[in-house]
Amino acid sequence: MIQSSDSQPLNIAIAGFGWWGRHIAKRLEGHSSIYVAAIVEPATAVHEDIRAAGLEALIDLDAALMHPDIDAVILTTPNPVHEEQVVACAEAGKHVFCEKPLGLTAASARRSAAAVEKAGLQLGIGHERRFEPAMVSLKNAIDAGELGTVMHAEAAFSHDKLIHVPKGDWRTSKAVSPAAGMTAMGIHLTDLLISFFGRVETVQAMTASRSLGWETGDVVTAQLGFEAGMTATLSAVLHTPHFIRMHVFGTQQWIEIINESHPDTPGGKVNYLVAETGKDMVRKELEWEDAVVHNLEAFAAAISGDARYPFTTEQMVHNIEVLEAIARSAEDRRTVQISELS
Repeated sequence: MIQSSDSQPLNIAIAGFGWWGRHIAKRLEGHSSIYVAAIVEPATAVHEDIRAAGLEALIDLDAALMHPDIDAVILTTPNPVHEEQVVACAEAGKHVFCEKPLGLTAASARRSAAAVEKAGLQLGIGHERRFEPAMVSLKNAIDAGELGTVMHAEAAFSHDKLIHVPKGDWRTSKAVSPAAGMTAMGIHLTDLLISFFGRVETVQAMTASRSLGWETGDVVTAQLGFEAGMTATLSAVLHTPHFIRMHVFGTQQWIEIINESHPDTPGGKVNYLVAETGKDMVRKELEWEDAVVHNLEAFAAAISGDARYPFTTEQMVHNIEVLEAIARSAEDRRTVQISELS
């Protein structure tokens, strides 16, 4: 049931009721300022599940876009339809939160961002890892100069949550999910690295197919060179026990973050290590926080004008430039200049 326009909560519709759409709906259950008004899901077989959750089921996105009391749409839909749906939301006057990736090419991401900006609306992006307390602490340390000159970073995001996805699913396709685990996991790492260091200048990447037999591959690794001078390596493996790590090396300190569980799994611990020459290593254990909800709350706050959204449009688009560069580089293992994608 739609809440009246006089109420405080932001009325949203979630488009897509697969794994992630269900996850977001569950996370927002009973939220004080974000109200899930409806679920858009063309697969009518799951409408009973939607209604059982106390939510209204809509057959298509147009039904949500035509509803005057829905303020915003969260897209948890397959990668290729993101641009079309973001533009449709913008043209209908709805704020839009797009799950990653914003697009599969830099040109697509630019079109989506331009449509939302032209409409004077807020664009949100599903990169919740920026809101993890450990990542906030690391960024604050970098910005404060505590690490000295940043030399290099190493990042990994790997798990086996998707190994039972059937062959032929859109997640296994190179055209729809390029460069193995990049659109599932690696793109979170590039977003974090961009938030830490700014724009990427060069990319060198490769993929491999080791066990799943997916067209897109199941291993990706990339080297990034940043305009500011530091370098980074990242990897995403689609068939291995959970492993998530961020390690930034500076001349004065290095800081390492290791997540004991997937960031979206309640209760997981996060280990935060700080090393400095001649001093004992500092070890902290941080409690899990719901970064997914924190991101959606930041999106809602930006819509209401209470705070600026912590992602800039330029950063959102640049992350897709990096994704496209990684996919291009992986094809023939050549160095790709980001400037090639302008």
